[in-house]
Amino acid sequence: MTRFLYDQFAKQYLAELLNLLGEVETSRDVPGEVRQIDVWYKPKNTPETDPKTLGLLGRFAANTCLLEPFRNPVTITEIRNCVVKLFQVQAQLQRQANREDGKITEENLPLLWIITPTASEGIINGFRAILDENNWMKGIYFFGEYFRTAIVVIHQLPRSPETLWLRILGKGKVQKQAIDELTALPKDNPLRTTTLELMYSLQANLQATQNLDEEDREFIMQLSPLYLQQIEDAVQKGKAEGRLEGKAEGRLEGKAEGRLEGRLEGKVEGRLEGEKLGKKEAIRQSIESIIEIKFGEIDQELSQIIEPLMQLPQKEAIKAIMQLSRDELIQRFANMN
Repeated sequence: MTRFLYDQFAKQYLAELLNLLGEVETSRDVPGEVRQIDVWYKPKNTPETDPKTLGLLGRFAANTCLLEPFRNPVTITEIRNCVVKLFQVQAQLQRQANREDGKITEENLPLLWIITPTASEGIINGFRAILDENNWMKGIYFFGEYFRTAIVVIHQLPRSPETLWLRILGKGKVQKQAIDELTALPKDNPLRTTTLELMYSLQANLQATQNLDEEDREFIMQLSPLYLQQIEDAVQKGKAEGRLEGKAEGRLEGKAEGRLEGRLEGKVEGRLEGEKLGKKEAIRQSIESIIEIKFGEIDQELSQIIEPLMQLPQKEAIKAIMQLSRDELIQRFANMN
């Protein structure tokens, strides 16, 4: 179940980023036996952003291509199935060119990028895939020229801004480092915003899933304070916009600023009361989710510590849940209501 959720995230994530540069389809059918391409990409003549913005992923997007991301290390059979899909697409394009009395060159045939967190030496050698460090970086293994296929091993990629958008799809420590780098970007960076929103959606889906493994739990824990911070930023933005709107209205009405200020402040505070309640409920749900992930169902004893934890700064609350045992949490917070 969790693998399916990660697969859906990877497809949505790649589609959102590559849509800035070209036309994207996810789960595209190919002829013959029912098969689907995870992400099909075709460059636009005038992309919405500079391809360099996406670093290594932007280089992949220089040509029409198939992208097949895997959450777990790719297997021999999965690689073969990806190559079959590529050949079927190439054959379809060739037939289309023949019908239109045209020709399609090797350079115009799509490329296949198989994206995997890790790959064994046996798999790399078995497919005779080799590095091309004169033109590309470490971690990208190319098949023979006419296969037009490469395996991208995320955990072997250099840790640099150029590889960030691919390392986001890694696992464990590699993904954690990439998320840290992502959140360190300016808050007005649109790629940062898009990626975090998709991750929050994945986080919510994972929280609704039972039998999570340790890696899933750590992923949720890492995103929880970021999600709470996003809520806080939204509330603060609402306050600022409310005050500016109120002051502008006051000037237009021509009323005395001294008397108007209090009235407008009351308006803003009333309007923000609902936002505060929404924020409080979001914080409660997040803390409850983290407790459930670590300890299972919230019983009467654990329910007593939720309100006290909500009074702490969000990072301290999450840190306490992660580091303390059940008994330690109850002993420290149950009597604070």
